[in-house]
Amino acid sequence: MSKLARRAWFAYFLAAAMLVGVVVIIVRYAIGAPDWMPFQNDGKVVDRSGVMLIDNTDGQSELADNAVVRAAMIHILGDTQGYISPYLLNEYGDEMSGYDRITGTRHAADSYGKMQLTISAYAQEQAIYAFGGRKGTIGVYNYKTGEILCMVSLPNYDPRNVPDVKGDPDTYEGVYVNRFLHSAYAPGSTFKLVTAAAALSEIDGIEDRAFHCDGSALIGDEVVICNAVHGDIGFREALCQSCNVAFAQIAKELGAKTLSAYAERFGITGSLQFDGFRTQKGNFDLSGATTFETAWAGVGQYTDQINPCQYMTFMGAIANGGEAATPYLVESVFYGSEEQYRAKTTTGGRIMDRQTADELADMMHYNVANNYGEWYFSGLYAGAKSGTAERGEGQTPNALLAGFVRSEEYPLAFVVIVEGGGAGSTACTPIIRQVLDACIVAMNS
Repeated sequence: MSKLARRAWFAYFLAAAMLVGVVVIIVRYAIGAPDWMPFQNDGKVVDRSGVMLIDNTDGQSELADNAVVRAAMIHILGDTQGYISPYLLNEYGDEMSGYDRITGTRHAADSYGKMQLTISAYAQEQAIYAFGGRKGTIGVYNYKTGEILCMVSLPNYDPRNVPDVKGDPDTYEGVYVNRFLHSAYAPGSTFKLVTAAAALSEIDGIEDRAFHCDGSALIGDEVVICNAVHGDIGFREALCQSCNVAFAQIAKELGAKTLSAYAERFGITGSLQFDGFRTQKGNFDLSGATTFETAWAGVGQYTDQINPCQYMTFMGAIANGGEAATPYLVESVFYGSEEQYRAKTTTGGRIMDRQTADELADMMHYNVANNYGEWYFSGLYAGAKSGTAERGEGQTPNALLAGFVRSEEYPLAFVVIVEGGGAGSTACTPIIRQVLDACIVAMNS
């Protein structure tokens, strides 16, 4: 090869390398430019009614006046020590700062950002009071729009008065974790809703079937224990009375493959992503499960795990004919007078046919009317299922309650979990009553 040809090829190589470098810089700029800017998240964060939660407009960080509200918001807005990440401020930092990708500057030096959340500070406060110092979590959202009105994780603390977390590990166990988004719990009998939905779709005439419960039943090589002796009991009543024997038999009839397919279809094993958050995945793994283990999983035990936020959307889908909105926390972000972001309602698609959803919703309303008491749900048409999830020898079970309000004015779905609370119907119903009342006040204001 001649010297001239070698020089030409070398020139081509340099030109190609330069072109690749320019492309890499452009791509990195397009993706990461906002992260390179030293944003300070100047601006305000307010709740759905305009109550101030954070105010950084004067260069000093001011928090809500109410200490209970400050504690209730810590897993959403972060703390002052950096132990809990301010996810929302990080996710919308460029919008709050008026960042422009073309000029790389803020729009106006004398302007500031304002983020409005869907959260109700009043509902957050009432949730803290209702839990009474117990650990756990609660979430309530509008399943038609996606607005989260209440999302509290306990334990928490006032970021203005940071406690000695290491010195009191029992009180503050898991305090840095947002239990609603980033934890998974054994569902207990609330999982019978998944089994019931699968049965309504797959077993002809299940609504008219009768089961016999002597307080226990041999399934495979092991015995399923029930919480009572129910005698002859129908499908609807079996859900209302939470009969383990009936639902173990139903799960056995459905089989591991069918149950697993419905758990995946309903999103139990998946995660949600919104506003910079990604929820913890649940678990429903029946690979290699015995007949008894399959039956026990259909009751809500075995290795079953649910994420509270995802399960809340499952409740919304039941209430809304098989499809529910994806939840979100941020309603809008302004920089000065310019709107930088506005939430839009989206859904994850239909997970259940309307007939099945309506039949299951009606069964859950039957639970409320004949077991829990309609007075716990603001006098509205509501459906619910409680659960008691075993935690291990010597430990009081977790208490769970999942359900919805089926109302044009107040289309709300919810999940309540009280760690070590015992029976879900006893521990959780007073909590949801107080929080639902607060959410309705917030929606009316």
